[in-house]
Amino acid sequence: MRFDLHIHSCLSPCAELEMAPRAIVRRACAAGLDALAVCDHNSARNAPALRDACAEAGMPCLFGLEIATAEELHALAIFDTVEAALAMTEQVYAALPKRANQPAIFGDQPVVNVDDEILELEWHLLSAPTSLALRDASARVHQLGGIWIAAHVDRPSFSVFSQLGLLTGDEGFDALELTSRADRETWRQRGGMLPTLRASDAHQLDAIGLAWNEADLPVFSVAALRAALTADAVRGCVA
Repeated sequence: MRFDLHIHSCLSPCAELEMAPRAIVRRACAAGLDALAVCDHNSARNAPALRDACAEAGMPCLFGLEIATAEELHALAIFDTVEAALAMTEQVYAALPKRANQPAIFGDQPVVNVDDEILELEWHLLSAPTSLALRDASARVHQLGGIWIAAHVDRPSFSVFSQLGLLTGDEGFDALELTSRADRETWRQRGGMLPTLRASDAHQLDAIGLAWNEADLPVFSVAALRAALTADAVRGCVA
């Protein structure tokens, strides 16, 4: 199975407006992906539209969000169900600053349906860090049955290593996400030999398919993914 766990929809203020769920799924199919997850910044409110778009295409999917913790590092929280992802979103919203987004400065944040119709513009400032400390966020994700992945760990900003310098081993991460440029062994050693995967972190349609993972998963689920990562059976690939 070929899959990408880190794609942004138009809800993310830094993503292109072309990133509607149905367009994402069409592009993923064209790129040869078998399954995917969308992880928008601090929100999963486009998860219902993704679920419907994937159901139309017969493509398995998971539902997530990219949480900015109080340490200003990014991590992926990925769940089996829309309900779990939205429950985590509620906790994230409670931890965001009570400031309204300014689209002209930070970008639009449309919540859409499967037909690309805008239902509303999300007012929460999704580009801001939350007040959730790393270990608190990790615990909450696991309580909801999710998987917790350190995002783009090789980047010089908003990564666990850029913000903390090192891992102590009690952060609760299930895996490390690498960009297409990272050397896997270097970052595995820095991460205490945590399992790794790769992702496109796509913010525009033509970035989907530039990085992905391959694994022999019986089903596309959090449990199957966690088992494959634990067995070091996920292979990150780049175009």
